[in-house]
Amino acid sequence: MADTSALPAPALLRTRNAVGLTFGLNGFLFATLVARLPDIRGHLDLDNGALGLLLLAISCGSILALPATGRLIGRFGASAVVRAGVVSCAVGLSTAGVAAGALESVAATAVAFFVYGIGIGVWDVAMNVEGAEVERLLGRTVMPRFHAGWSLGSIAGAGLGIPLTALSLPMPVHLGAACVVALAVVWWAAATFLPAAEPAIEHAVRPRSAWTEPRLLAIGLMVLAFAVAEGSANDWLALALIDGYGAEHWVGVAGFSLFVTAMTGGRLLGPLVLDRFGRAPVLWASCAAAGAGILLTVLGGHPVLVALGILVWGLGSALGFPVGMSAAADDPARAAARVSVVSTVGYGAFLAGPPLLGLLGDHVGTLDALLVVAALMVPAAVAVLAARPRVPAVRPAASPVDR
Repeated sequence: MADTSALPAPALLRTRNAVGLTFGLNGFLFATLVARLPDIRGHLDLDNGALGLLLLAISCGSILALPATGRLIGRFGASAVVRAGVVSCAVGLSTAGVAAGALESVAATAVAFFVYGIGIGVWDVAMNVEGAEVERLLGRTVMPRFHAGWSLGSIAGAGLGIPLTALSLPMPVHLGAACVVALAVVWWAAATFLPAAEPAIEHAVRPRSAWTEPRLLAIGLMVLAFAVAEGSANDWLALALIDGYGAEHWVGVAGFSLFVTAMTGGRLLGPLVLDRFGRAPVLWASCAAAGAGILLTVLGGHPVLVALGILVWGLGSALGFPVGMSAAADDPARAAARVSVVSTVGYGAFLAGPPLLGLLGDHVGTLDALLVVAALMVPAAVAVLAARPRVPAVRPAASPVDR
């Protein structure tokens, strides 16, 4: 990043708001796609297993793009990479709407999903790098609120998708319009990002790969555990309540909604706690809460105890991923490469964790399989030590941004 220590407070405030908007629109596009998945399945005449394989094209695109994104940010800046990401997302998602809704071609939809996945991957890393730099300059924690913005954006996308789907709005129109809005707004928002750094040319020796840094790998382990805690709830919590407790379908959905609400609330309020007590104590408490919440969900038996467990699980899962991104970016000189590594680990967990839990659930039951997630909080708690700030927090003089 360029030296922006003298950046005027109003400009930094605009950048902060632009980053939050960028996170929200990322979630909005994702939820817009999710809202039309039943239509995609119907138009392409797929069963659930085939749809799952089709969706792997998104994950493959993201995982392949993530490792290279740090180098792209270092060369071109986060603003340019975010713009490239939203273009790729818009092209991929709008094309998927046409491929599935009009052409009814599985192959074309898979290619479109792959392009969308590339866009999501590079967009995600770039906005996290920018968010971490904004957080550093503000001198206080804001990254969890950016991630809460993603959740709020996904809620908005899903909420808008319900009536549009009920009105039978053609899928190409729905997805295409969402892509146009996201492309226009994110392109504008990225213009207010911090100035890109000039490429470093003074180092004769190429720095070692971020993948070889023990501290970063420990942060990655922590993020992996929290990613599995979040992803397992997204994919399996509703089914676990239905299968394990014989709950009605609406109860399973309500349980998942409680989890999402708790996690979003934790991310909105988390910065206050992080700034007061510091990363390590809050993350240790998060590990304990996530583990205890899962145990209570699985073993509680009574509806009140299970609901309490879901609430605590959501709160405990809220901060690990965003704080891991902040910790990876503590040194702004190599923030892009390090955030790219942690993002790759985290999204790899999102990709591999839930399917593996599904396989385990076939043998021990969907509900009991979640106990493995609780066990992951133990190594996560050990890895928390790596997330402690490497340098003292930079606290600029009080300004209108601080309030």
